[in-house]
Amino acid sequence: MIVRRGIVYLVGAGPGDPELMTLRGQRLVREADTIIHDRLIPFEVLSWARSSATKIDVGKYPDHHRISQSEINRLLVEHAQRGEIVVRLKGGDPFVFGRGQEEVDACRNAGVSIVVVPGISSAIAGPAAAGVPITSRGIARSVAMITAQTDPRLIDNQLDFEALAKLDTVVVLMGRKNLRHVANSLMDQGRDPHTPVTCIENATLPLQQVTAATLSEIADQVDKLSFSSPMVTVIGDVAALVNPDLVQLPENCDELVHFYAYEFGE
Repeated sequence: MIVRRGIVYLVGAGPGDPELMTLRGQRLVREADTIIHDRLIPFEVLSWARSSATKIDVGKYPDHHRISQSEINRLLVEHAQRGEIVVRLKGGDPFVFGRGQEEVDACRNAGVSIVVVPGISSAIAGPAAAGVPITSRGIARSVAMITAQTDPRLIDNQLDFEALAKLDTVVVLMGRKNLRHVANSLMDQGRDPHTPVTCIENATLPLQQVTAATLSEIADQVDKLSFSSPMVTVIGDVAALVNPDLVQLPENCDELVHFYAYEFGE
């Protein structure tokens, strides 16, 4: 009797548009016995799975985790030890603010084989979908990606705003709730209040919305437009390269309109 050995594939599902998932990820979804997936994946990809495949939603929501990380780790190990092909489907890239390494460690510690399949991170694809390059020759040669999904009381201890203020581009993921604090902290460390900023909500999806403002005004603007998560924020001169046809501005915002008319030479 041959006993099939199980394996876990840690697959990045990309930034949201199912067509931006890798071909390898697509193939593995079709071959999987069990798919353990996050909230921010393109749910259309689940239709690629075999009808007999088990699908387990372990998605985390802001301020609410329906299932703990230790339980997710347990599920990965348990299903693989049954001899199954397990696809752990994570939004973006599994190693960009996704606890991917914790899941790799859990599998390795249990003697379970695990393979990482990279995905396109929204930190890159979100800005690109709005026409914003996070680096550009002559404008930006350095970039930092940060997560602002943390307790506001702890954020200053977890992020070095003095260092971040000196970089050309700062890309903020999971930062809707703490956007105002991030902007104020950068300005407190010397970042120009007129620095261009672009925010992209639901990046790469049909519901994508884009807005642009200065660093001192961006928090008020996304509040006026009722932007919500998931949202990617780009801070730096490259943000002024945003596609003007996509930009939304709130009503009674003449100062911002004049600023962007100047930036785009209109």
